[in-house]
Amino acid sequence: MDLFAPITFDMLAASFLACLAVRELMIFALPDSVAGPGGWLIDTGPEN
Repeated sequence: MDLFAPITFDMLAASFLACLAVRELMIFALPDSVAGPGGWLIDTGPEN
């Protein structure tokens, strides 16, 4: 239990926001075949 003692809610919230920011950057920067509609890494929805 001492392993989790130094982890605070603020640390968890910052990690969550950082993951969301990295995901959005990946969607913006990578081609649609990788991160976009029908992408193999991040699928943002159905292909039209």
